[in-house]
Amino acid sequence: MAYDPSWPERFDEERRLLEDALAPWLVRGVHHVGSTAVPGLAAKPVVDVLAGVESLEASRPAIEALAPLEYVYAAYRTEYMHWFCKPSPARRTHHLHLIPHDHPQFAARLRFRDALRADPVLAAEYEALKRRLAAEHRDDREAYTDAKAAFVERVSAA
Repeated sequence: MAYDPSWPERFDEERRLLEDALAPWLVRGVHHVGSTAVPGLAAKPVVDVLAGVESLEASRPAIEALAPLEYVYAAYRTEYMHWFCKPSPARRTHHLHLIPHDHPQFAARLRFRDALRADPVLAAEYEALKRRLAAEHRDDREAYTDAKAAFVERVSAA
């Protein structure tokens, strides 16, 4: 889908809700990440949100605290995050990633977003890759994500 200029506003609305709901566990803020966080970049219309927490164990009660906001917990990459979708796995408007603030993935996701925001050529390269992989892995979300991993890791490491 073409870039939607409403995505930053949708994130800001959600950020305010999440800052309140996650206040007891929040460390280093709530951030807009993923393709919808990069102006001009085509993306699936799902706003990705990253929130830093002290630890997975300490933030486990957040799973229940987020339910009234329609966040549904899913056991995905549980070795380093609590992952949620909103409002349901079948119809997603938001993804929420609770990652310990000192885990390498927390900083890597911010570096990736910032690199794409700063370099339109890099962002265009990523968009072309995503379009190709979306066609190749139309019915396999996990394969699509795995196929992007080398690009994401290369950019995040820079």
